[in-house]
Amino acid sequence: MALSGMTGFARVEGAHGAWSWAVEARSVNGRNLETRFRGPPGFESLDRAARDGAQARFQRGQLTVNLQAKRLEATGATQVNVEVLERYLKAGAPYVATGMVAKPSLDGLLALRGVIDAREEEDEAEIRAEVEAAMAASIAQALDGLKAARLEEGGALAPILAGAVDRIETLTMLAAREAAAQPAVLKERYARRLTDLIGEAASEERIVQEAAALAVKADVREELDRLASHVTAARALLGGEAAAGRRLDFLSQEFMREANTLCSKSALTALTTHGLDLKATIEQFREQVQNVE
Repeated sequence: MALSGMTGFARVEGAHGAWSWAVEARSVNGRNLETRFRGPPGFESLDRAARDGAQARFQRGQLTVNLQAKRLEATGATQVNVEVLERYLKAGAPYVATGMVAKPSLDGLLALRGVIDAREEEDEAEIRAEVEAAMAASIAQALDGLKAARLEEGGALAPILAGAVDRIETLTMLAAREAAAQPAVLKERYARRLTDLIGEAASEERIVQEAAALAVKADVREELDRLASHVTAARALLGGEAAAGRRLDFLSQEFMREANTLCSKSALTALTTHGLDLKATIEQFREQVQNVE
């Protein structure tokens, strides 16, 4: 599959019989896949549809699936609760008799809490199953839309990440050129320091021996080789079919490990500069990788 991000949003509306609804699916970055479902009372079974659907489509991210539903029209029976109405009339009678309050109107009485008793008609089992199936289909459509949005984000991230990898490769090659001059510089530097200490020119044999030992400690060829290898691995992940976020995150840590070692071994200002540029580019790469599934 193409590179996928972890943030996105999708909305789907639907209706069946007396019911209408809207499903919103959104996601943000997350180390693992976490799915939360919010729906109206009585539709808790759709939580499984949301979780299974997310599991089938995504590997990482914090997902929220929100289902809002209502009946298109009232279908239940309505009646006046006479007992409650009479209690209201009895409680207010003294105030009406003394003129403290006006005589209540019918619409005012009917608006009092508990006077109107409206009972929603229960859906038949078959109808309820059809409504839930239609809602589950809308959830699936919303998750498909969310997946498309995440792929769109991944499409925007791909050239940014590829550009960072290209920059890492260029800096690695520049560092390799500078590193080639490091043994000669170390030899000359050691000879000068030794002459300053003993006051006379040291033997060539001793200079070569000591400079060779320093060169071995400062050898960065292994780090440069690993950086080049990581560049190849990063390109393979960016162009691969599997979700690459976790492995790219691990790879960015390996990039930084080699860049840190290169800087610590550097004996040349130019090599150190390339190493610091490498670290800055790798950090930018790592930040963008946090958005990849």
